Amino acid sequence: QVQLVESGGGLVQAGGSLRLSCAASGRTFSSYAAAWFRQAPGKEREFVAALTRTGNNIRYADSIKGRFTISRDNAKNTVYLQMNSLNPEDTAVYYCAAVLWGGTYYSATAYPYWGQGTQVTVSS
Repeated sequence: QVQLVESGGGLVQAGGSLRLSCAASGRTFSSYAAAWFRQAPGKEREFVAALTRTGNNIRYADSIKGRFTISRDNAKNTVYLQMNSLNPEDTAVYYCAAVLWGGTYYSATAYPYWGQGTQVTVSS
């Protein structure tokens, strides 16, 4: 199993940037594909971005494409989400997820491992 802990959330003004981190512990994280999801109040959890074990294959949601960048450092067992040009619609709890030997799945049900989430609030 793998345990995931997100960090880096906070309050930022529209147009600003944040970088989220997802630190993994447990089994070798380089064996896991990883993803970011988010959930705004009153809305379902939605896919943000995903990448494979090596980071060679990456998928983004259309709503954040060109503004967010997902990456990973397997030596540090960490996945990142760089978020630029934030707007109030990006306000949500952001979750890191992982799946052993997986691909860039956009369905939350494909990921058995989840972090506790980190709050991102973008003010107008």
